[in-house]
This record gives sequence, structure tokens and C-alpha cells, in this order.
Amino acid sequence: MGSVGSILVVDDEPDLRFILRRIFTRAGHEVTEAGDGAAALASVGKSPPDLVVTDMMMPVMGGVELLRRLRADPATAAIPVLSVSGDWQLAVDADAALAKPYQRAEILAVAERLLREGRGTK
Repeated sequence: MGSVGSILVVDDEPDLRFILRRIFTRAGHEVTEAGDGAAALASVGKSPPDLVVTDMMMPVMGGVELLRRLRADPATAAIPVLSVSGDWQLAVDADAALAKPYQRAEILAVAERLLREGRGTK
């Protein structure tokens, strides 16, 4: 069992957020959700998570811009980011990327590795 951490799940599709929430909470992690990058940044500002799991293609603010802003701010630059997207090629700044559809065991393993090791593991 990896270290328990707080995970922010960012996706504009509620069904996908629900699935990710269930995977991570069953493994003992605390999960918060955001529907787009702007909401995610607001959430991170209030309570920085140990890991951000984000989709890339979203309205308002997508994952590319979210990543850019997280990396640009010294307060959030160290938060590891796992990109989960059909457009995984967009996730060049993420610490790890998984294409949709992904396996439950696979996403949990990658998330827990990032929680354990943090950034700079690429």
C-alpha cells in the first residue's frame, strides 16, 4: 500500500470524475474534484493536493494551461501531475501520462508512485 495522499481529480465529465474518485478513495486517498482547469487552480490555491490527476481537453481552461500555471507558480511547481487523456500527446509537462481508456490497477500504481516519489521522477 502506497502512502495515502490528497488527490485533485480534474475532468469536465462527471462520470469520469466519479470513476477516478472511487478508484482513489477505495485505496484510502482523499479526493477533491474540479470540472476544469480554472476551478482546479482555485482549489489548489485553497488547499494544495499531493497529486493532480487531470484530463487535457476541457472547456474554460484545459490541462495544458493548468499545467503551465501550476509549474509557473513556486507554491505549486512541486505538485506532481498525472495526465489522463485521449490526447496524451498534449501532456508534455506532466510527470506521467496515461491514455484513456486506462486500467484501474495501472492508474492507481502510477498515482501512488507519484505520491511516493514526487516530481523529478521522469
